[in-house]
Amino acid sequence: MTDVRVCPTILAILVCAGAGWAEPRSLAEVSKAVERRYNGARSLSAHFDQRYHAPGRLSRAESGELVLRKPARMRWDYASPAGKTFVCDGKWIWFYSPAARKVEKSALRETDDFRAPLAFLLGKLSFQREFGQLTIADSGPDTVIEALPKTGRLPYSRVEFIIASDNQIRRVVVTGEDRSVMEFAFTGEKLNASVADSAFRFIAPPGVPVVEVETPSEEEQR
Repeated sequence: MTDVRVCPTILAILVCAGAGWAEPRSLAEVSKAVERRYNGARSLSAHFDQRYHAPGRLSRAESGELVLRKPARMRWDYASPAGKTFVCDGKWIWFYSPAARKVEKSALRETDDFRAPLAFLLGKLSFQREFGQLTIADSGPDTVIEALPKTGRLPYSRVEFIIASDNQIRRVVVTGEDRSVMEFAFTGEKLNASVADSAFRFIAPPGVPVVEVETPSEEEQR
């Protein structure tokens, strides 16, 4: 009979590797940890990369810096395309695109504007409340939570949250009902940094008209 022996060096490597294995975290454990991270933060800043793909359309890539502060204040300053700005001052939403040469102003509606899939940015994340079916999977060192909408009235069909081991949301991938895909990647995240009120004041560029956009009611959207 052949004497099969394992090289001591290989055996040691296998034992050490096995000792470092960690039990996969459950969906409840990961979701609650992520909710605590973002719902407990007073402010947040990060770099973002935004990509958009849709069948039959040119892909679009944008990037910039965002800063957020409770309650309901956010600012997205785009470096690419330069000058594009999205600001929420807690009452109004302002959107300026240099290409359009106009500012759109709309009223903030708490129930609609910051709910899933980007509700976590303002500390309003609740996986169980915002979504229907939830599943969890590992992706290398990260964890992926796939979330399906609760109803068919929402404009997306699936949301993927890619979550790092420290419970930071690194990416959000939103698949639309029209098969479009919007992806947000976040890096350099900082929590609870001091943010001045002036960050959330929007002043339209000289000569650029401000157009007020009516936000449809929830009944009208149905």
